[in-house]
Amino acid sequence: MADKRIYLCLAHMSESGLEQKYIKEAFDNNWVVPLGPNVNAFEEDLRNFVGQDKEVVALSAGTAAVHLALIACGVQPGDEVCVQSFTFCASSHPIKYLGATPVFIDSEKDTWNMDPDLLEEAIKDRIAKTGRKPKAIIPVALYGMPYGIDRIMEIAGRYDIPVIEDAAEGFGSRYDGKVLGTFGRFGVLSFNGNKMITTSGGGALICPDTETKNKIMWYATQAREAYPYYQHEAIGYNYRLSNICAGIGRGQMTVADEHIAHHKHVQKMYEELLAGVPGIRMHSQPADARYDGNYWLCTLTIDEGLKIKDQEKAYGKAVIGAVGGAAGVVHQAASLTTDCQPNDNVEALRMFMDAASVEARPLWKPMHKQPVYQGCPAYTNGVSESLFRCGLCLPSGPCVTDDDVRYIVEKIKEAIL
Repeated sequence: MADKRIYLCLAHMSESGLEQKYIKEAFDNNWVVPLGPNVNAFEEDLRNFVGQDKEVVALSAGTAAVHLALIACGVQPGDEVCVQSFTFCASSHPIKYLGATPVFIDSEKDTWNMDPDLLEEAIKDRIAKTGRKPKAIIPVALYGMPYGIDRIMEIAGRYDIPVIEDAAEGFGSRYDGKVLGTFGRFGVLSFNGNKMITTSGGGALICPDTETKNKIMWYATQAREAYPYYQHEAIGYNYRLSNICAGIGRGQMTVADEHIAHHKHVQKMYEELLAGVPGIRMHSQPADARYDGNYWLCTLTIDEGLKIKDQEKAYGKAVIGAVGGAAGVVHQAASLTTDCQPNDNVEALRMFMDAASVEARPLWKPMHKQPVYQGCPAYTNGVSESLFRCGLCLPSGPCVTDDDVRYIVEKIKEAIL
């Protein structure tokens, strides 16, 4: 048994302790508000990281960034937005916030990200069926893997549809040497507690220019007009990042490259240690020099025929608490199983690893299979559903040591019958 619990991906503070320094400065100077020197400096750090030809707005969450990007693209009730199905709900929920409809696009086999062929098929079909083209396209850097941005941008350009890159999981991932989030009109970043760098909770929106940045900031600060009193002529939001959280982000930026390198190192260890294990395949980026993923989470797939200890007990009892945590809030499940779930051997391996003090987690359940999106248009090829049935995420964060990786691999081998 491990002498500690090994979590999927947890934040890790810088060795210099700069996070505490910047937070202390904020308290000492009474900048305990959603603006201030730390926010400005963090935005400049991010701007330097992604490229000086872009502007960055620090926000309260990556979800907020998606929401504001959609507003800036003119999405309104009744509109449609093409979005990757194989993703976390934060990519698609903001579409519904605006009364619009997500059009789900399935994945290509190599990257697991948005399939460009299905994207174009969806655009043509939506135009034929509704007489209108989708208002935006949202590809997602699933688990930090770069998407086929060249083809997505080419298709988007032909139909004159703006692209919002959801690089929440892809901070520091690159395609052809360029940081994800800088190809489309907007790029979304996340600094949640489990991301590559953290502000404890927060996000950012990469914008094309200063004018757009200022418009986004206006919406993010309740859309107040320039009067000596509160005048509102549009609906705004309380989405600005706090000066305290931005202080954490400033310290985290000093170790961003170190964190990215560590995740890549952990991925390489998994690949080497699991090579030759029957029925287990690590997911890795295409053998194409343009792809440079950050491996935010390391993922594997399990052959359906592989047998795992106690597999017969999979889905035998209700989960106590939400897998991965839900801030202490658990909504009682309606049943033990659903019509789309991981195979029994995947759940058995998750349970085995949990008993060994290792957090493992299923892949994202495709959004087109989520009950809340029942009835939304979906252009599918079976890839994301197949991967969801056989995939598992492994710990990969800065707190995961080489000994941890070896222990995890040993337990995986031990679980196989």
